[in-house]
Amino acid sequence: MKLRYSALYIAMSLVLTPGMVLATDQDASSPNPSAQNPAPAERKVKQLSAVSVTATKRETPLQKTPVAVTAISPDTLEKERVTTVQDLTRLVPGLQGTTEGDHGVVTLTLRGIGNDSAKTEYADPEVATFVDGVYAPRAEAASGLLLDMDGVEVLRGPQGTLWGRNSTTGAISFQTAKPDLNAGFSGNALVEAGNFNQMGARAAINLPISSTFAMRVAVVHEQHDGYVDYQNPASELPTVAQQQATYLATGADPAKFQPINAAQYIHSADKYNAQDQSAARVSALWQPSDSFKWDLSYEYFLDRGTPSLSLMQTPRAGQDFWSALIDTAPYLDRTSRTLRSRMDWNINESMELSYIAGYNRYSGKSDFDQDVGVSVPTSFTTGAQYQDDRTNYSNYESYSQELDLKSTGQQTLDWIVGLYYAYEDNNIRFDIPIMNGTQNGSVSWQGSFIQPKETVESKAIFGQTTWHVSDHWRLTAGARWSQDDKENRGGINWGWDYDPTVPQVPIAPSTIPGPATGFAVSTHNDGKYSKGEPTWLARVDTDISEHGLLYASISTGYKSGGIQDGGTLFKPETLTNYEIGTKFAFLDGHMTWNSAVYYADFKDFQLSAPITYPNGNRGLGFSNVQGSTEVLGFESELAYSQQDDRGNLIFSAIPKKKLGTLTYAGSNDYQGLPPCAPQSGIASCMDVTGNDLPHAPDVSLTAIYEHDFHLGNGGRLTPRISAQYQSSQWLSYFNLGPGDQQGAYTRGDISLRYTEPSDRWWVSAYVQNVSDGRVRTSAGRFQLPNQSFEYVSQYLAPRTYGLQLGVWF
Repeated sequence: MKLRYSALYIAMSLVLTPGMVLATDQDASSPNPSAQNPAPAERKVKQLSAVSVTATKRETPLQKTPVAVTAISPDTLEKERVTTVQDLTRLVPGLQGTTEGDHGVVTLTLRGIGNDSAKTEYADPEVATFVDGVYAPRAEAASGLLLDMDGVEVLRGPQGTLWGRNSTTGAISFQTAKPDLNAGFSGNALVEAGNFNQMGARAAINLPISSTFAMRVAVVHEQHDGYVDYQNPASELPTVAQQQATYLATGADPAKFQPINAAQYIHSADKYNAQDQSAARVSALWQPSDSFKWDLSYEYFLDRGTPSLSLMQTPRAGQDFWSALIDTAPYLDRTSRTLRSRMDWNINESMELSYIAGYNRYSGKSDFDQDVGVSVPTSFTTGAQYQDDRTNYSNYESYSQELDLKSTGQQTLDWIVGLYYAYEDNNIRFDIPIMNGTQNGSVSWQGSFIQPKETVESKAIFGQTTWHVSDHWRLTAGARWSQDDKENRGGINWGWDYDPTVPQVPIAPSTIPGPATGFAVSTHNDGKYSKGEPTWLARVDTDISEHGLLYASISTGYKSGGIQDGGTLFKPETLTNYEIGTKFAFLDGHMTWNSAVYYADFKDFQLSAPITYPNGNRGLGFSNVQGSTEVLGFESELAYSQQDDRGNLIFSAIPKKKLGTLTYAGSNDYQGLPPCAPQSGIASCMDVTGNDLPHAPDVSLTAIYEHDFHLGNGGRLTPRISAQYQSSQWLSYFNLGPGDQQGAYTRGDISLRYTEPSDRWWVSAYVQNVSDGRVRTSAGRFQLPNQSFEYVSQYLAPRTYGLQLGVWF
């Protein structure tokens, strides 16, 4: 595992500098907690009812915002060790997440709805991610290891009216910590170490340059060894005599026999499921007057870890669970560069103009063992398959601009209008060599997917207004018109032509596909897609006494269609969501209870998967589910914060999550599906009509509790426990049985923190996944030579533990 010494050195240097305050449970009204460093006796209990959010693109109290939104503070992010988008799932009702091994992308599901289309070049998920108001097409690099966050808001339900692209079922809004003109020279730092050679460091410094200009610099590095060990091929491979007997039984030429080359299996290298990531952000604030300010930031993110490998759910006899017989070494190289800008101008006391712009360039390469060592070859050309999923290159360039004009202050009508424009230019080459037996065997099939230019252009105009009918009643209406144009220029899928005169060797990155190298055109992917779609919102909310809120809304969501392999088009999906919610505050604002019940009706819901065509070639296919895909759910969040006690209960129930009509559903991740009807256009499939949606447990519950014990020296000892229960859930829309399912489970984390009396440093010990449970986040199926099936899955991390040291100044 490589170490990013520069980032670690900077962060450790800051650790040795005295001082720093984290925003934990100090008085929310304090303008600069880090400058005050209150003694424990002077600490004030945080009023949860004072938490503000920007879900409606204006700052409002969480308890007075008629939207289902979870607000996660920097303190919670740090205590729960949330460093990736996927880590948010245990803190948000109905949010599930997984990573896709071959591309290493993050796939999110919210309220039972999600898809893996995010691993295509177009990256159109149903859950949109935004950083400082800028849309991030790729969630895995959206927030740079959640570096130096000011908070995270997860908005549930359609958010397309205000938030726009691909927020069909929700949006995640990350707010980074901004420079502070009044905080002085201040900062924070943290270092940690744990099992699997885990090491981490992060730090941030606020730099006031003048009375009108300030900067902030933040860095982070996280690394750990991989969880998946390499199996010894000598203990699994048959003897040479056995190999030869098997080979000759096929009637093959004896003169061409060769023993399996054990050296082609990986014995030692960086392991799968390893982390080696770094990020840095430089932010600037210029505020020449009370009426104008400009926030500008540049963020750089590096990922040099390894992909996550799928493991056999039932390992071979004598093999450890966290191990695999691997013949493709893991490789991952991703870089993201992001520029974000926001200008706010108070035109007068009742009107504000904002200009939000962003630019991102994201590139990546990877290598992944797609056969995951399920089958052991019986000879160099029989008994197994060698499959290498390799991204030779992928480049994604995007930029966006948004202009908002909104009312400010207390008015009878609160309103906002805006214009939005975004553009993407993407390209990728993805190779799949599949060989019989080993990589020295004959070609089973292999292909190269080369998309030199795929563009996305999105334009929108939107507006929303809230009418304060009385002191206690409000009516809100909003609408948005979105226009999406997509184009694939020169895209070609190449497939193996089975020319006996061409040597049968795995395709290499340097191979130029064509007749001379054994390839023929499988599909030309040129095509254009253009469509506009309206989305709208209607909502009523009212105060229930002084400390309660009731709201009801009808809203629509929209995700554009596009171009699939072969140049054919698939339809957009639309959603109508009906929702009733309540928000209550108790105990003088120290307890809140927010709940919502919703019913979502999807039309033309999009499913995508890698498929095989009747001629044996492969591609990525999209299907629109006919009729209504229906989801009915309930979610509730209870939060409590008193002087020494803090707790949360996060509950979600999804009793109904039924697919509409889809007769021909296929996926190469699930081998052995029945042959498909000729009119389907794919080789194998099954009818999934009415099946349950995946990643949607009937019940999910997270409980978090911590208590401060005051020691004689004035310090505090704080134990914290976090536990999550989920009922069983399907891992695909095939609903194929126990192998395609994660059973009900409980997973717990514990920590113990000591904070010294002056609140200038703390030390914490933690254990995550205390029971070392094996929690599946995805599944797939391989068909073995004896026609039986072996299921594989990706899993959440095993038990991890470590120590953290934090300081503030």
